[in-house]
Amino acid sequence: MWTLGIESTAHTLSFGLIDPDGKPFPSSTSTIRPEKGGIHPREAADHHKAAAADLLKAALSSQSLNANDIGAIAYSQGPGLGPCLRVGASIARGLAAKFDVPMIGVNHCVAHIEIGRQQCGCDDPVLLYVSGGNTQVIARLEGKYRVLGETLDIGIGNMLDKFARAQGIPFPGGPVIEKLAAKWQDENPDANMNGLELPYAVRGMDLAFSGVLTAALRLVENGKPLEAVCWSLQEHVFSACVEVAERALAHTGKTELLLGGGVACNNRLRTMCELMCEERQAKSYAPPRMYCIDNGTMIGLLGWLELQSGRVTEFDNSAIDQYLRTDQTPIIWA
Repeated sequence: MWTLGIESTAHTLSFGLIDPDGKPFPSSTSTIRPEKGGIHPREAADHHKAAAADLLKAALSSQSLNANDIGAIAYSQGPGLGPCLRVGASIARGLAAKFDVPMIGVNHCVAHIEIGRQQCGCDDPVLLYVSGGNTQVIARLEGKYRVLGETLDIGIGNMLDKFARAQGIPFPGGPVIEKLAAKWQDENPDANMNGLELPYAVRGMDLAFSGVLTAALRLVENGKPLEAVCWSLQEHVFSACVEVAERALAHTGKTELLLGGGVACNNRLRTMCELMCEERQAKSYAPPRMYCIDNGTMIGLLGWLELQSGRVTEFDNSAIDQYLRTDQTPIIWA
């Protein structure tokens, strides 16, 4: 029987499928893209409600399946935006009851790790998890994924989006920043940080991005070219993330680094991780971009793994937890 995964933590509603042998298939996805401002949780939840029926039909038809082929429903139980999570959980409860199959509420952050491990073939990596709402360095220890370092204020993706929004760049801003930074680098191959210095985001094993954001906004206000500031911003914050990841590799003795989260789509960050790992005889992995961004397939995969180990979520325990931590989930499948 197939497992259906439902992702609804923030701006994206996505349905993904896992076959009976644990093979993942691309998701059917819809993302809200506001013309102004950031993501409003209730507007995103309304978007999810409106898109759900068509996405479910698209996901099932993509593999020529019907309700009788679905043997389990997995959904994001947390962390995320409360109204959005509740939509996904409600859909999961309704489908589980209608199809008369078990449901599994899973940890969104852990799902990023497991889809990356499955796609890249790595075994026991340090994860550099960089997304809109999360920035964490994670490693497995004694049956859980432990957070070795994390942002003290905002996620790196949110920081990039806020900077972009201030420049009139619509959501998502990260890809546009990447293009502008690459353009500046191409046109200025000998570029340096003179006049483009920003605060360094490292705080021990943790990170802090709000001060970097304020300083970058000031550079633009003071007349620095937007492309140059985008380049400097990326170089500073990515270097900070890679430094903490390298320190985690050294502390744990692990030799694999795995990228996860939407910001892991960035080519410059991927290159920096590869260079760092090459210098310390480690290996850097990054899954296909469709599995870096939020997607229902990763939720389905983690649900499938947990179901193989005998875990299901009873209706009375199916409430969402928008503050669920990475290290609160026992790794019963490893």
